[in-house]
Amino acid sequence: MKRIALLPGDGIGPEVMSEAVKMLTMLERLSPARFTFKEALVGGAGYEAHGNHFGPEARQVCKDSDAVLFGSVGGPASGQHLPKWKDAEKNAVLGLRQAFNFGVNVRPAKIFAGMTELSPLKKELLEQAPVDLVIVRELLGGVYFGEHWTAPDGRSARDVMTYTAAQVERPMRFAFETARRRQKRLCVVDKANVLDTSRLWRKVASEMASGFPDVKVEFMLVDNAAMQLIKAPSYFDVVCTENLFGDVLSDAASVLPGSLGLMPSASLGENGFHMFEPSGGSAPDIAGKGVANPIAQILSAAMMLRFSFDMEREAKLVELAVDNVLRAGHRTADLVPLGAKGVKTVGTVQMGNLIAKEMEVLASKSGRL
Repeated sequence: MKRIALLPGDGIGPEVMSEAVKMLTMLERLSPARFTFKEALVGGAGYEAHGNHFGPEARQVCKDSDAVLFGSVGGPASGQHLPKWKDAEKNAVLGLRQAFNFGVNVRPAKIFAGMTELSPLKKELLEQAPVDLVIVRELLGGVYFGEHWTAPDGRSARDVMTYTAAQVERPMRFAFETARRRQKRLCVVDKANVLDTSRLWRKVASEMASGFPDVKVEFMLVDNAAMQLIKAPSYFDVVCTENLFGDVLSDAASVLPGSLGLMPSASLGENGFHMFEPSGGSAPDIAGKGVANPIAQILSAAMMLRFSFDMEREAKLVELAVDNVLRAGHRTADLVPLGAKGVKTVGTVQMGNLIAKEMEVLASKSGRL
């Protein structure tokens, strides 16, 4: 029995979380997998109930679980000055990362078949080669966690970037192992022509490469990587980089599929305890309207199956079901280009139903998982 902490959060979080749970419940019907769910309030919902964005109640629910499935937090832009929303994302997300040592972020970026019209890239570019890459980002080091100082007169400031070899080894090992399971290509992104910390990243990566002789390793400066990510995204397989660069590049890569509603992510801890969440935000403007795209949340749950529970076949079943539903032309509103014809627009619940039904169809064709 796998224990899952559900942290739906704010905005569309509860709506899309329900569809991920629907998928997991369907999986229980199709396989020996068994799950228990315990929900906790975080973000604005947590503040409203308990006076905090990530308090002891939510922390204990996570501690008692085998994995954390996170939704999204935050409120409307007009309310960011209110205590309920001020620093909600920082307190909840960074609080979780620090509390449970979630130090490695994994964000795949894939353009789904038949969805090239959504991408901002030219169709002829995408037809040359498929885009399917993974960005591995270090989460607990670098300039975000270094010394921050502003002079009393406000005329100068300092932010310190620091890394140790051990901090670099952790995401690098995961990146090597991921590349080994994929196309065996790893690109380490840095600014080694300027930064000592980047030179440390190169040194550690070069030392570790001998343990993965089947993986081709290359190094790329971050400015060039940003350009190539848009110019030739199919060039990349697995990208590994430090916190700040990874923040920027993963957000840039999230644009490639055409909607954040398709972008899952994982924040990996130690001893198999990890957190999984969609890359998008709480979208308070569409909350409660039943139009939010649940696919990123569902695919985040599929990543949970893979990385926390070692359920590779089950994860692939979910991912194939999503692929097939999209191939069949079913779209939530965010996946419908202006003027598009022949698409079947569905809501949040309907999309979840379609994916669950497709899982059932696939399982019946291949036999019980």
